[in-house]
Amino acid sequence: MLRHYFISDNLDDLEVFEEQLENAGVFTPQIHVLTSHDAELNHHEHLHRVQSIMKKDVVHSACLGAVVGVCAFVLVLSVAYFTGWTETAAGWVPFVFLAIVLLGFSAWEGGLFGIEKPNYHFARFEQALKDDKHIFFLDLEPNQEAVLERVLKSHPKVELAGTELYKHHWLIEFQKKVPRFFKETWP
Repeated sequence: MLRHYFISDNLDDLEVFEEQLENAGVFTPQIHVLTSHDAELNHHEHLHRVQSIMKKDVVHSACLGAVVGVCAFVLVLSVAYFTGWTETAAGWVPFVFLAIVLLGFSAWEGGLFGIEKPNYHFARFEQALKDDKHIFFLDLEPNQEAVLERVLKSHPKVELAGTELYKHHWLIEFQKKVPRFFKETWP
């Protein structure tokens, strides 16, 4: 999937843009709006807002913290094994427990650092958000690119701000299938 970023200063136009994309076959979980004016966004029911946890770098930073934690995990268990401390009466239990605590603490601490920073995907748009602009982004499969080109022609004030590869295709598929599951299971 390819993520397309657009910048606009008009939420009404973005709402029409989103409706046209959805009518052309782009699913709602593929479309998001990032703005610093959440109160204004409340008056546009059709716009799919970015969840507050995704505005911050919590998930990315927690994953980085977990990588540090895995290194600490391996280090603790390696030191305990190669120094012979596991051959004592205590055995492996205190070292495994310490390694698990370090792993959890590192992931948690990474998440706390992430609360203080904007999502690394959105950091480049901080100035546009300060200038009262709105970031509209959508994740498209290759067969949906033509839909975007066709709909974009009727929105000259929406300017392309960049693209990037989106690796979490499974997340969008999950978001599409969950409502369908509940509709089919409990009609």
